Amino acid sequence: MIHPIRLYGDPVLRRSAAAVDRFDDDLARLADDMIETMHDANGVGLAGPQIGVPKRIFVAAELAPPSPRDGRSFGAQAPHPDTAEVQLDGLGGEHANDDGEHTSDDGDDGPEVLAVHVMVNPEIVERRGVQIAPDGCLSVPGLWVEEMERDAEVRVRFHDLAGAVHERDVAGHFAHVVQHELDHLDGILYFDRLPGDTRRAFLEAHRTELAELQRRAKAHLRELRGADTARP
Repeated sequence: MIHPIRLYGDPVLRRSAAAVDRFDDDLARLADDMIETMHDANGVGLAGPQIGVPKRIFVAAELAPPSPRDGRSFGAQAPHPDTAEVQLDGLGGEHANDDGEHTSDDGDDGPEVLAVHVMVNPEIVERRGVQIAPDGCLSVPGLWVEEMERDAEVRVRFHDLAGAVHERDVAGHFAHVVQHELDHLDGILYFDRLPGDTRRAFLEAHRTELAELQRRAKAHLRELRGADTARP
C-alpha cells in the first residue's frame, strides 16, 4: 500500500517517534508499505513519521558505487547528487533474499540498489570521519542543499522485524542516508543541521516554497480529520 508522504509543516515531522515494542505482522506490513511508498516516490529512504506513523522505523536503500563510465561520484566522500531522499530514477525491480533484505534487479538507468534495509529502533553507537555532500528530502520536495556535513562512517545498532538486535558499520552514501532517516525519528529535518547563518539563508531563499508546503500539509491534515469524522 502506497501512503501519502507528509510534507514540511505537518507536526508529525517535528515529534520524536516512539520506540517499537511489538514485532508482529502489523510491523512487517508497515515495513512493506514503507518500501513500496519509497520506491513509488523514487526515494532511497523513508522514515515512519513521513507517512504519519510516529514509530522508530525507517527503510533505506543501499546503492552500489557507480562505475567509472557513469561519470558520477557518491562513494565515501559524496553521495549521489540527488542524495538521501530526492528523486532517483530507474531503481529497478526488487526481491527479497534469504536474509530478508530486499535486493534489486539490475536496471539500465540510475544506480543499482544492492539492498533495501529495514531498521527498527535504530541508534548510532559510533561515528568516524566527515563527508560533505548534497542533501534533500521527500518531505521537502524540490529543495536541497549542496553541502551537508555528515559523519563519513557510523556503526548503527537496530532491531530487525523479528526483534533481533544487529550492529552494522556503514560508510559513504549509505551512512548519509542512515543519518538522514534517523534524524526524522527525532523530529529533525535536514536543513536543521546547517550552520546558523546558512540555515537562515536557506529558509529565507525558499520562504515561498516552504510556505506552499505548509499550506499543502495543513490541507492534507484537514482531509484526514474530515475522513475520520465521516467514519461511522
